[in-house]
Amino acid sequence: MNNLEFEYPYIFLLLFLIICIYKCPATIKKIIFPHTELFERFTSIINREKLLYSLIFALLVSALASPISYDAKISQNRNGRDLVFAIDTSGSMGESGFSTAQKNSSKFTLVKEIITSFINKRYDDNVGVTVFGSFAFASVPLTYDMHSVGFLLQFLDVGIAGENTAIGDGITNALKILQHGHAKHKVIILITDGYQNSGSTSVKDAVMQAKKEHVKIYTIGLGDTKSFDAKLLQKISQETGGVMFQAENADALEQVYEKLNELEPSPIRSQHFLHKHMLFLFPLSFAMLLLLYLLSKRGRV
Repeated sequence: MNNLEFEYPYIFLLLFLIICIYKCPATIKKIIFPHTELFERFTSIINREKLLYSLIFALLVSALASPISYDAKISQNRNGRDLVFAIDTSGSMGESGFSTAQKNSSKFTLVKEIITSFINKRYDDNVGVTVFGSFAFASVPLTYDMHSVGFLLQFLDVGIAGENTAIGDGITNALKILQHGHAKHKVIILITDGYQNSGSTSVKDAVMQAKKEHVKIYTIGLGDTKSFDAKLLQKISQETGGVMFQAENADALEQVYEKLNELEPSPIRSQHFLHKHMLFLFPLSFAMLLLLYLLSKRGRV
């Protein structure tokens, strides 16, 4: 797509000097605009020499402002990973007291806030979200648009997928989302505060599928070790090459995401390419032609 702009637009402030062609006293005018005698013999009802003088000056200022035409292209060879959050939305995620600063906020609300902060720091990652309770479903498909992910997260709430905990279904559904991505590195971040007690897919089968597809799973258990199945989460992470974390409160959860940033660092942002064409010769040439025209007219008189 072609774009047109000026590299030094502030140069156009000089155009205010055109007013001096019409209003300044003769002594000041000769200092700012010398050699106006070249145009004094060509007058008309609309004062043609002043109009042409103003046009020439405007063209010279436009040339100084350096007009350019460019094609902006963004490299599509992104180096990020496909990353899917599998979030528990069972009834226990509605419990409050997970944060001392926000005592009335539920665990689920705090998880959404921290995830939003986490993804806003990612560059060139393709992010998706699945939620699981009694069943699982994809709530956000893979996308590079982190703003959209954060926006759609706000529509999720506790119980949206039922009151139970189907961890196996959550992993399976996250794997289905990842099948639409093309990154070399594929990661699932599974967040839960409960035990597997529902769903049509066993955790064992889901983990086997993840290993076949070379998907790494990081697991995060919320609360103390009695609140969730720590052994199961540990096994899921170990078998897929991930790490299991425990977050007893919101502050600990933020620290977990800092560690995840270290374990799965965000790659360098995609490069932007600019094909630039200089256009200053056009207004400059036109200004020179007008000057030659005026000089030729002077020579005839």
